[in-house]
Amino acid sequence: MLPKTAFVAVLLLLLPLCVSADVIDRSVAIVNDETITLSEVNELGRPFFKKILDESPADQRETMLQQAQLAVVEKLIERRLIIQEAKKLNVQVSEQEIENAFQRVLASSKATAEQFRKEIAAEGMSEKQYREGLQEQLLNSKLINHEVRTKIVISENSVLEHYNAHYITTAANGEYYLLQIGCIWGAETQNGVIPSQEEAKQKATKAHDLAMKGKSFNELAKEYSDLPSAADGGDLGHFHQDEMAPFIRDAVLHLKPGEISRIVETEDAYHFFKLTSSTQGQPVARAPFDEVKDQIREKLYQQALEQRFTDWMISIRDKAYIKIL
Repeated sequence: MLPKTAFVAVLLLLLPLCVSADVIDRSVAIVNDETITLSEVNELGRPFFKKILDESPADQRETMLQQAQLAVVEKLIERRLIIQEAKKLNVQVSEQEIENAFQRVLASSKATAEQFRKEIAAEGMSEKQYREGLQEQLLNSKLINHEVRTKIVISENSVLEHYNAHYITTAANGEYYLLQIGCIWGAETQNGVIPSQEEAKQKATKAHDLAMKGKSFNELAKEYSDLPSAADGGDLGHFHQDEMAPFIRDAVLHLKPGEISRIVETEDAYHFFKLTSSTQGQPVARAPFDEVKDQIREKLYQQALEQRFTDWMISIRDKAYIKIL
């Protein structure tokens, strides 16, 4: 149980700022020569605090509110450090860049400026505040691009090493390595629709035709398959003959590596398969290198970006004077 004083402090944090704002606003942290105020914490954290008050168990609420407060303060510290670093490096955002970003938001939301103003006003935000948020996002993007992104290089060897480690396996004696696409009917798909049997058949037929014409089976699985394996490009992995369901075994036993089966109808779906390998001791590729190398490069880039950003934030924090009050 938190001390009463700590709980009162958290409750004060949640008081509406419009009530005696001059009284309750105060500094909660110092970042170099700038302060972070309670009103800033309230503004950023209000939806999180409300969710905790509305949904958390009563006996956990105090602890969760205190943790949420600290998390918001840490986020504001990070933001302030980024802005300060941008000033040091003379990284700026022009009014035209903000206006262009605002117009892109309007275009993507398919709303007029007046409609958009009403929408954000309903969330307690003015257009000025929204534009300030856009300015901060653009500034962050420029700074991170200057300090982080430009220093990341993903070599071809790194991509190949990842491919060999995660996309290549070896078939054991009597094993079949299979990829699958399945289109279901009569049940809700991941897209939230319930296809009819005819719709599922048409979908499977279209995917099968494209696969037979040489389009990437992995990409087709992600686009057309309604099965859990779709996320992995239809990858089912290794099977012995006696481990396969009868409808799978009948469809693939006569195939040669690289061939695609006919469409098979089951009680609730249409399926077809690609046999990748059935040869003992031979390397098996889940997908051709040329088909997945760009995906791998992007994945490695995102991993490197996250790590370099973390390291960069640690370095500027280490050089800064930070005190949570």
